[in-house]
Amino acid sequence: MPGTVRRWNYPPPLCIAQCGGIREEMEGMILSPGFPGNYPSNSDCTWRIYLPVGYGAHIQFLNFSTEANHDFLEIRNGPLDTSAVIGRFSGQDVPSSLLTTSHETTVYFHSDHSQNKPGFRFEYQAYELQECPDPEPFRYGVVVGAGYNVGQSISFECLPGYQLMGHSILTCEHGTTRNWDHPFPRCEVPCGGNITSDNGTIFSPGYPEEYPSSADCSWLITVAPGFGIKINFTLLQVHGPHDFITVWDGPQETARKLGVFTDGEPNDPPSSTSNQVLIRFRSNTEKGGLSPLSLFSAGL
Repeated sequence: MPGTVRRWNYPPPLCIAQCGGIREEMEGMILSPGFPGNYPSNSDCTWRIYLPVGYGAHIQFLNFSTEANHDFLEIRNGPLDTSAVIGRFSGQDVPSSLLTTSHETTVYFHSDHSQNKPGFRFEYQAYELQECPDPEPFRYGVVVGAGYNVGQSISFECLPGYQLMGHSILTCEHGTTRNWDHPFPRCEVPCGGNITSDNGTIFSPGYPEEYPSSADCSWLITVAPGFGIKINFTLLQVHGPHDFITVWDGPQETARKLGVFTDGEPNDPPSSTSNQVLIRFRSNTEKGGLSPLSLFSAGL
């Protein structure tokens, strides 16, 4: 400022370590309030580190001094006050470095009413998290979604004639080792069931492998009233006459029998007169089928 005595227009600013805040940079430093001086009493400070999805924070302590057992620092693996605590530190020992496994990290510091200390200073740096294991190949089904990073989800769908066994949606979890929140599901052929679609496919259990011996499977097919059902055997290879398929023109075995089929392809595919058909497959051989693919499939 002009004048006989040189002076600034404002008092010199101060750089003061704040109590809490938000960090969105890929690297940075966090200090206890007032550092390198003593932190104040009755402090509750929360810092949140927000990194891009797929990154965690590598935390390296440079200084640490708090009142043992009373003033403490917590590192939480997530953005919430209830997120899992992966480190709680108090006293004079400088903590070892640690890795968060979430792209969002919470740092919480508490001091009580007595014995203020210099506090802490640590630096963090983003590091890339590994992806969860690749679910491909997924036999007899498809995987929807191509993101395998932490927090991302994928879904599983089975091909017609197969049933999904397990969870249909998996999410890549946080953790030092990337893994999904559930085991991979699988697609299997159910031994029987209720079918209500207008068209579809039925496979023998274990398809395309050999069906098991002593199998006894029943499928009840139901379509809208006023419609019938035509069974088209696209593949019929069983070890007859011990292994066979029976089709009834109705929901129970007391209905009119449309046929008993053991091998080959029927010249006249069976058709129902009602809107329900009961199909039963029985195998009584000791080893299942004789051929590598002893199975049947039915197109409705």
